[in-house]
Amino acid sequence: MHKLLTLLFFFAPLMASAANPYDNPDTLFVAQDGSAPFHTIADAVEVCRAFMDYHKVIFIKKGTYHEKLIIPSWLTNIELCGEDRDATIITWSDHANMPIPGTNQKMGTFRTFTVRVDGNAITLKNLTIENNAPRLGQAVALHTQGSHLVFRNCRFLGNQDTVYTGGIGTSLLFDHCYIEGTTDFIFGPSEAWFQNCILYSKINSYITAASTPKGQARGYVFDHCTLTAAPGVTQCYLGRPWRPYAKTVFQYCDMGVHIRPEGWYNWNDPRNEKTAFYAEYKNTGKGYQPQSRVSWSHQLTGPVN
Repeated sequence: MHKLLTLLFFFAPLMASAANPYDNPDTLFVAQDGSAPFHTIADAVEVCRAFMDYHKVIFIKKGTYHEKLIIPSWLTNIELCGEDRDATIITWSDHANMPIPGTNQKMGTFRTFTVRVDGNAITLKNLTIENNAPRLGQAVALHTQGSHLVFRNCRFLGNQDTVYTGGIGTSLLFDHCYIEGTTDFIFGPSEAWFQNCILYSKINSYITAASTPKGQARGYVFDHCTLTAAPGVTQCYLGRPWRPYAKTVFQYCDMGVHIRPEGWYNWNDPRNEKTAFYAEYKNTGKGYQPQSRVSWSHQLTGPVN
């Protein structure tokens, strides 16, 4: 019996290693053409150890990956890095009015994501995340629930509800990203900082729809961003409050002529004017008309840090 226990003790680490050869801090490689150990991103995510205290990179070679991808809540310190932002594409095509298979229910907004990030301390870099559903309902490209998430040099493509920042009390950073959409294409309750991003409006509608909870210090801050639009788009609001205490600030941003002079909309409810916090500081461009903004918005005397 003693000899058996000794053998088990000796071989246990080897057995564990054989069970998961990827349980190490090295980079995992994904390629559709068979030139890497993983052919799908989901397979690479699956072998990552729960609650890692080291940094692991999943390097994704160029290609179009037709995946509905979830980064689960038990993963931390994962970086998904594309080989080329414009040529490494994760795409799906669910929309809110599609039926749920096997039921009489429609999918609804929050099941439509292409990528959902539930884990914490996750970074996505050099990737395009797309929901290419037809314009038949809300269609989310990125859905976040985790905190301390970083999105760097990414493109988010869609129509209505492109980016949903869904975790209450979570903090997100979008750095040098491109985000496009039609209506409310950045929405949700998280604290999110957008720096040096391009926001591209595809129709006359609303850019943001924050749902900041009451008492949360910050909602959305857009810092040194550029607001552009498709040809013929001339009437866009900076935001409207999805929930009464929405908070959104634009500072040092270049605003195109498509931004409406009044800037903000109360979502057909004057009571929101008393609770929402909409503000700007030292923006530029033809769309920045502080003298014409709604009276219940704010022109700040200093930047948000």
